[in-house]
Amino acid sequence: MNRFCPALLTLSIALALSACQSTPEAQLPAPEDVTAAVTAPTPAPEPIEYGSFTTEQLNRALLNELAGQRGYLPEAAQDYYALALETRDLAVIRRASQFAAAAGDTETMIAVGRLWLEIEPASEEAHLVLAFQLLEAGMLEESIEHMGQILALGGELDFSVISARSQYLTPEQRGMLLAQFQLLHSRFPEHETLHYAVMQLLEQSDQHAQAMEELTAYKERHGNSARLTLMEAQLLLQLDQLDRTIALLEEGIETYPDNRLMRFNFGRILVQVGRLEEARVQFQQLAQMEPDDYETLYSLALLELELDSLDAARSYLIRILNAGVRLNESHYYLGYIDENQGRTAEAIDHYLQVGTEFANFLNAQRQAVRLLVLEERFEEAHALVLSVSEGRPELEIVLVAVEVDALMNTGQLERADALLSATLEIYADNVDMLFARALLSDRQGNLARAEEDLRRIIALEPQNATALNQLGYTLADRTDRYEEALALLERAIAADPQDPAIIDSLAWAQYKLGRYEEALANLERAFAVFPDAEVAAHLGEVLWMMGRQDDANRVWNEALRERPDSAILLNTIERLRNGAGS
Repeated sequence: MNRFCPALLTLSIALALSACQSTPEAQLPAPEDVTAAVTAPTPAPEPIEYGSFTTEQLNRALLNELAGQRGYLPEAAQDYYALALETRDLAVIRRASQFAAAAGDTETMIAVGRLWLEIEPASEEAHLVLAFQLLEAGMLEESIEHMGQILALGGELDFSVISARSQYLTPEQRGMLLAQFQLLHSRFPEHETLHYAVMQLLEQSDQHAQAMEELTAYKERHGNSARLTLMEAQLLLQLDQLDRTIALLEEGIETYPDNRLMRFNFGRILVQVGRLEEARVQFQQLAQMEPDDYETLYSLALLELELDSLDAARSYLIRILNAGVRLNESHYYLGYIDENQGRTAEAIDHYLQVGTEFANFLNAQRQAVRLLVLEERFEEAHALVLSVSEGRPELEIVLVAVEVDALMNTGQLERADALLSATLEIYADNVDMLFARALLSDRQGNLARAEEDLRRIIALEPQNATALNQLGYTLADRTDRYEEALALLERAIAADPQDPAIIDSLAWAQYKLGRYEEALANLERAFAVFPDAEVAAHLGEVLWMMGRQDDANRVWNEALRERPDSAILLNTIERLRNGAGS
């Protein structure tokens, strides 16, 4: 009695391919499912009944069995093939095929298959072995010949299994496979999965109109199914027929209410078109159908976030987190929810548990730093910055900027100043840190240091439009160095001609110099693309000083409707209406 190593039982091609056969109504397997189907464990074959072998041949066969059990599959497979050539015995040939398959030796599998057909020309099993091994080897034309032989012998193949895997082929290989399948389909027009495979290959080759024609013919010949409805929906979507796609999927979930893929695709498209409430219903149905499908729960959680249903989203994310699934995503979005619902400490804790491999890791650390500052846990915030950015200066700069911004927003100007100055002692020429300190200095009324830092940036980067604009506007707005301001702003506008903020600053310097017509033209241009409260204040002031008070009031009133609490608007209006001028 033979004992078989488990590895030898994992890839008996003939048996596995028979297991791959499916009815047209079955769901099309995903590529990984196809691989699993081909490599699925199969029952041990019947013990070999050895024929008239010499003692030496019998000993070799037994030694090969023992070698297979001990993991020497490649060597055993090669010797079994040699033994098959010597004996030309079908039982040995089949065993050689099994060993070569278990060893992943495609070349030997093909050689064994050809030998098999010499001995047994009408063997469907041998044609199956060759067809799929030749396909794996890229020998498409010969592979298809053997598939045709299987059909001619009355055998059965599920061609959709092959076409499902063809997404991994190059466009040229897929085109060759399609041409061969079309030829085979002309010989066997009634073969259902072959027809489906042709349609699928056309879709994968972006021949959507032709695929739709084949789909229509397929439905007329073989009837409809859930799988076919999904394919039709996909084709309609690719043909930019969105309304028909939605209508078809809506009808599809009525016809096939238990088909989760149908419902998932319908929900996904509803999300794409912004029909979130309806999409939520579909994903809720999916969750009820499969309560432990955490990917569906995750999609539902994101939908609830989009719909601003934070409590519902939180409950789903906690379930996902407790199941140990999507830990990074769950912590990140739970942090977001807790932050928005005022649970700052909990939000920090969630953000800190987001792993470095997650795409939003840096965003999570930014939020954690900001919230630690908000909680006045200043030492913890800076320690986090240093630990996260250790050995990565560029990351340290990013997180220090977040920390400084949080300190400034909470009125901790001295702490922000100290942090910036300490960082600039290490990174003296870092433009981001210099600019951050310039903004802080401006806020503190330290115009001399602000100018010094901005000029340092301009020395390092002469075309830095942001620094040129900031310094030029500061000089125009806070000093009487208008000509100097204008020169800086002309350099800024040359570097970035379309930036409405720079256009506004340039107009403000022109206005200060009494060049009202130029200032008005530039302000109108800036306001047309960026109707900001500050630009409105400037535009109204220029109009007022040109004697066009009604136009000025109209601009201001429109801006106040959008920003009734704008300090610059209110101060400008009060100053000019009280006759204070510029």
